[in-house]
Amino acid sequence: MNKKICIVGLGYIGLPTAAVLADKGFLVHGVDVNEVAINLINNGEVHIYEPDLEKVVKKVVTAGKLSADIEPIKADVYILAVPTPFKENHKPDLAYVESATKSIIPYIEPGNLIILESTSPIGTTEKIVELILNERTDLSIDENSSSQIYVSHCPERVLPGKILKELIENDRIVGGINKMSTQKTAEFYESFVDGKVLQTTAKTAELSKLTENSYRDVNIAFANELSMICDDLDIDVWELIKLANHHPRVNILQPGPGVGGHCIAVDPWFIVDAAPERAQLIYTARNVNDTKPQFVIEKVEEAISNIINPTIACLGLSFKANIDDLRESPAVEIVSKVASLTKNMVYVSEPHINELPLDLQKLNIKLSSTEDALRHADVVLLLVEHDYFKLIDSISLENKVVIDTKGIFQINNKGIEITSKAK
Repeated sequence: MNKKICIVGLGYIGLPTAAVLADKGFLVHGVDVNEVAINLINNGEVHIYEPDLEKVVKKVVTAGKLSADIEPIKADVYILAVPTPFKENHKPDLAYVESATKSIIPYIEPGNLIILESTSPIGTTEKIVELILNERTDLSIDENSSSQIYVSHCPERVLPGKILKELIENDRIVGGINKMSTQKTAEFYESFVDGKVLQTTAKTAELSKLTENSYRDVNIAFANELSMICDDLDIDVWELIKLANHHPRVNILQPGPGVGGHCIAVDPWFIVDAAPERAQLIYTARNVNDTKPQFVIEKVEEAISNIINPTIACLGLSFKANIDDLRESPAVEIVSKVASLTKNMVYVSEPHINELPLDLQKLNIKLSSTEDALRHADVVLLLVEHDYFKLIDSISLENKVVIDTKGIFQINNKGIEITSKAK
């Protein structure tokens, strides 16, 4: 196997992808603007947490199969794995994709395959083609042309915590800007993916990923809305969902403090932007999930209203359990606002990080051990269901007001009902 791969973006998807490809025998060159990350990777270390990632990176760097730099190089395959956030009014921001594309344009040669893996608004793959051909009139996407290049979209579909496994085992969707691009891309993924490689068009591939995440968002919104209804009606939402899920065709998800992560909290807005008149349900679900953090904050305000000079402990900052990823995390938003509710120090436990994000460092917030946080707290706010928190002894929660947004504490849980052993 002698194909050279250049991956632009060495974050939560780019770096694991680079490691997997290098481990499969490809010669991989990673590109990122983060020089600290570049130096770590070239030393066989990592700047993000993902199980077994550092072990694989060390192995492939030592074997000379993976290197990293701030500049691209000539390669056979280019993979763009950069962020696609949104701007004000939830408008898609393609600045990172455009910058990544422009960075590789000088290096592209006829026969090269360019793959966009970033989850993107519909039509982004076609925009990449426009950017390339506007600057490189010597290249073409016409089939049978001697200067033809191949451009496709293949959205990542992995779960944080299981990325290395799922990059290989999951089915992949590939969609090219023409049939030959789709075929070439499918052949590439079939060389290292054990799952099925499903072929379609670029636009359909783009919408497929947005659809998958919007489906999840709508279903989470149903659970979150249900939890707020149950709170109003004094009904235990966890028991309710458990009972309802005994129906053979019902599978309600678990509610929480909101929705985070770079995918589910962002991607539905791309569909809304593309079809604002039609995407009514998707739009409503996004708003339900975006307003859930404020509901949690109101519960904290209610909890401390009868406590003089309260100290609050918040458990969890990541957007989901057992990872260190804080992107779009509702827990970060909640903790920031909780700090404004008290003059005391707010104790935050997040076992998967070593320091608070910069915005929280400026506030009356201290990153501490779970034990220390619980020892100081009058009010305990559980925001993330880390396995570590599931081991907390109920004795540690005695005489404290507990607000459990994930239902892991067995103290008369009722949605986000305020509970207390002291009552």
